[in-house]
Amino acid sequence: MLRFGLLGPLVVHDGTELTPVAGLKIRVLLAALLLQADRVVPKDALKEAMWGERLPSSVEASFANHATRLRRILSATGDNRLLTVAPGYRLRVRDGELDVEVFEARARAAGLAHHAGDWHTVRAESEAALALWRGEPLADLSPFSEHRAPSLRVHQLAEARLQVREWAFDADLHLGRHREICAELAALAAENPLREALHRQLMLALHRSGRQADAFEVFHALRRSLVDELGTEPGVAVHQAYQELLDQEQEQDPAPPARSPSRGPGSGSGPGPGRGSGARPEGAAAAPSPYQLPSSVPEFTGREAETAAVLGLLRRPVTLPDDDDDGSGAGGSGGHRTAAPLRPVVISGMGGIGKTALAVHVARLVRDEFPDGTLYADLRGFSSGGARCAHDLLARFLADLGVRPAVLPDDTDDLATLFRAAVEGRRILLVLDNARDATQVGPLLPPDGPGAALITSRHLLAEVPGVRMVPLRPLGPDEQLALLSKLCGADRITDEPAALADILTACGGLPLALRIVGGRLASRPSWPLALLAERLTPHRGRLQALAMGSVAVRYTFDMSYLAMRASGNDLEREAARAFRLLGLWQPHAVTTRSAAALLGTTEHDAAAALELLVDANLVHSPEPDAYALHDLLGEYAAQRAGEEATAPEQESATLRLLTWYARAVATACAVASHETQSPPPLDGPQGPALPAFAEEVDALAWTKRELPAIREAITRAGALGRSDIAWRLAVGLFGYATTHWWTGEWDACLRQAMDIAMAHDDRLGRAWLHRRIAVAHGMADRNQQCLEHLNAALGFFTDAGDELAQASILGNVSSLYVQIGDAERGLSHAERSYELYRKVGNAASEALALSRIADAQEMRGEHDLAAAYHQKVIEALREQRHGVFLATSLTKLGDIHRQLGRREAALEAQTEALAIRRRMNDLGGTADCLAFMARTHHQFGEWDAARACWEQCLDVGLRHGMTQHIEASRAGLAALP
Repeated sequence: MLRFGLLGPLVVHDGTELTPVAGLKIRVLLAALLLQADRVVPKDALKEAMWGERLPSSVEASFANHATRLRRILSATGDNRLLTVAPGYRLRVRDGELDVEVFEARARAAGLAHHAGDWHTVRAESEAALALWRGEPLADLSPFSEHRAPSLRVHQLAEARLQVREWAFDADLHLGRHREICAELAALAAENPLREALHRQLMLALHRSGRQADAFEVFHALRRSLVDELGTEPGVAVHQAYQELLDQEQEQDPAPPARSPSRGPGSGSGPGPGRGSGARPEGAAAAPSPYQLPSSVPEFTGREAETAAVLGLLRRPVTLPDDDDDGSGAGGSGGHRTAAPLRPVVISGMGGIGKTALAVHVARLVRDEFPDGTLYADLRGFSSGGARCAHDLLARFLADLGVRPAVLPDDTDDLATLFRAAVEGRRILLVLDNARDATQVGPLLPPDGPGAALITSRHLLAEVPGVRMVPLRPLGPDEQLALLSKLCGADRITDEPAALADILTACGGLPLALRIVGGRLASRPSWPLALLAERLTPHRGRLQALAMGSVAVRYTFDMSYLAMRASGNDLEREAARAFRLLGLWQPHAVTTRSAAALLGTTEHDAAAALELLVDANLVHSPEPDAYALHDLLGEYAAQRAGEEATAPEQESATLRLLTWYARAVATACAVASHETQSPPPLDGPQGPALPAFAEEVDALAWTKRELPAIREAITRAGALGRSDIAWRLAVGLFGYATTHWWTGEWDACLRQAMDIAMAHDDRLGRAWLHRRIAVAHGMADRNQQCLEHLNAALGFFTDAGDELAQASILGNVSSLYVQIGDAERGLSHAERSYELYRKVGNAASEALALSRIADAQEMRGEHDLAAAYHQKVIEALREQRHGVFLATSLTKLGDIHRQLGRREAALEAQTEALAIRRRMNDLGGTADCLAFMARTHHQFGEWDAARACWEQCLDVGLRHGMTQHIEASRAGLAALP
């Protein structure tokens, strides 16, 4: 007689020993037939089970071979088990041969006995049914086990197994075996945090085993999970079990007669340990010491600094002198000092950041500090079912403290007064989880005294009186790695370092995301990390992949966003709109001005919306006037924008921001470069105010910081068909390039913008891009390409009759000829440039033309004349406050002095130039200055000074990939004696 096993790895037993079934395809074929035992399974369905949707070309022959092999294996009893029946195959399985059928028969018997209250039979049938399980069904048959039909069948079997275990526990509780089942029940309840039946059974088992505190803790943990995840309260059966606990608790601790609230503090006996001297409110029982914290997170990791901060606030040793104490310890009261009241502590942070886990962790650590009890409540501040009201929470707290419901007032303020009276003088800790705002929290706070309140919220709650705030940030790299190792094992994640790095990046340090990933890896041991890393690719289903069961990152974000969007407050609804529009521009940060452009509002209104988002931890502010979205929140915001903002609304918002950037870049360029001519401004209405730059260094710093956003803006402008914006952004980086040309960033932007201009036949854009691309080539000594683009630009602007542009381009041609050693043509073009500048009346640009004349004269050997011209240029530039150009002219003047043998004059000019370059953080210019100074020291035999300059130049070149400076430095060092 054959026996088949699916309740674990697939096995076949011939009655004597296991029969080997080798090969994944044949095992899948057998499993697919066993899942529909004694029924015809279509051949197409079997082929899909074995190969998936992409069938090989040889599928018919291969399938026939596998079917033949399976027949041979199953022929151990001499029977033909595998029958060919149109349109497929049927596997004959007799009664008792398939463990799944035996299990289901035993389960039905256990269920009937449970209904009849025959607990001994329930126990026997359940044990027999559960003994058939050897592991997870089909666990060895991936990816077949993940297909819809087998996956559903496995889920049904797992549910049936869990039901049988619950029936068995019910039998144990009725048969008095409560102590024996506590450990097993606790493990199952932890694995199934939303399964009410298991928690009800665990509560009863713990209670009947004398572990009342643990039983109450189970109830509160279940209640919090249900409210947090599903927005619902525990069912009737759980509440009945909880009432049983309460009833027996009161029987063991009967309440004394109520005392009148009119009796003052001196009317009763003195307070007991840890108690105040105030009278107990009317209707109060002997005050119990409840301990209601939910279960702690077993894998709690990191947060050492935050833990220490909260502990310090809840254990503050600060004391205050009594009124009649002068603080010296020798006052009228003999130096008696009383403990200072503890301030409310708020742990804040974005959804999924681990606020509750930290609060519970700390609350357990300070349990001995609050011997009068710990009250816990989930305020459901962001639950889809609505926040809990203070009135109901006060009533529950009072009941937990022994105050009889019959004497509770209807008014919330009166109820709060009664609550404060009940906790006054008592060392009680209130843990108020998931609070919405100060209005919800205010009535629940204890009075000044030894009690404390520990609050968690997605909002900062800075408006809570006397609050001490502990904000949470994403976990650091080491903490992320430690948490993931605890969740799925260190060995599981160390073999694929690249995939691990991608996974950690995708999770963004969010503990909730890491827990989901850890759970997924632990439950799928055959998965390589690379597979999960691919599914977590940003904007390609990452948020959908960060979900497991009822726990999902998106659902957590939903609670914050939807609460704001549905608010009755106009400002909060506008902040929700701002949040989703910020998703159009993530991952880049915004300022109040750029955000005003994106939102189409005033700077003041944009600032108000952004600050609300910061308070709600939907946006963070890493520095003054900078606002950014966490990577996962940015992806979520982008999805919300796609779902809720119309296409025209998205395009209008994006164009407003791109226009603002184009104008801001032009402003920065004008300050940083003192350019002789700027492109014509964009048409259209002026938007929000642009950045203001006092000096070149400010404009350069802004452009460098915003460069990733500017590159993104060029791409977006091209996608929207706005070549006019794209080329202005690229051309406007000229100011940045005067000090950072060597990075290659400007070249890339110019090429991208030229492609866009060519695609849209933008003649003006092409003219300006040729002009600036030529400059970029010239800076990098790519002389032939430089000349080609200069000639192209000159043709455009000559046709347009733009003499100012022609003057500038002729000056660039002059510089190019000097650079390649043609002094005569360099001088000729410089003089033509100078005359055109004079003709159009552009005195500010005449200094630039004179500088080029000086360069040509130097090449011709007319050093004194060149020095005189440079000195004249330098005087003009000092008046214009043009730092970059001034440094360049000083460097050239210093080199002429070197050639003329004037050591002091040369080093004086070069030292001033070096100071300017360093002040502007101009790394390329700094390297240039160091090279020129090295040559000066070398010429005058100052070998140590020359070596020091060359070594500094080489260091800058190596750190920033400046090939020219690296080669020049090594050659200079080699030339030293």
